[in-house]
Amino acid sequence: MKKNINGLPLVALAKGSIDLNEIGFDFDGVIADTAATFVKIAAAKYGYNSFSKEDITNFELEDCIDVPGEIVERIFTEILQDSLGTGLQPINGAVETLSLFAHYSKVTIITARPIAQPVHDWIETYFDKPLLDKIQVIATGDHDDKIRHIHANKIKYFIDDRLATCNSLIKENIIPIVFQQPWNEGQHNLTMVSDWNDISSMVNIHR
Repeated sequence: MKKNINGLPLVALAKGSIDLNEIGFDFDGVIADTAATFVKIAAAKYGYNSFSKEDITNFELEDCIDVPGEIVERIFTEILQDSLGTGLQPINGAVETLSLFAHYSKVTIITARPIAQPVHDWIETYFDKPLLDKIQVIATGDHDDKIRHIHANKIKYFIDDRLATCNSLIKENIIPIVFQQPWNEGQHNLTMVSDWNDISSMVNIHR
């Protein structure tokens, strides 16, 4: 039996094998294309235009692109505080798939952002009003604080783009699903999805 990097058995996820009410979602890098917005702001506002999203091969951006740490932090603060104003866009298929899910069940988004309101504002812009009450946003302020909220919401599967988070979930009997991004490619053997079509095919919305 294949094992993940923690030495635990890998879980194979068949088509339609996940109950909709048992899956949760990260926001940045899974639902919203935060890295693309970072690249755009870095070029337009700060003059750093020598890299693309594909060059972001490490979750710690300072380790893979030539942008000072204080500028990286400043740009991300802008995005976190004003997601709409900075032009943060959805990842292809995210709004459509989550809208479908919200017709059948509560959708739980758990983000490491320190404040939830900019995410609420973003969701109110991109999702139809009748669905808003079905979308729950939890802002933990810390990547490592997601686990207790995942347990509290009885979530068994969680989709995240940050490998360190995914690895920590395994130890808590939560099944991580890695959303493929340049900063996690080729660095793990966990269950992975490359887009929202993959996510849709894994989830059974009719149970």
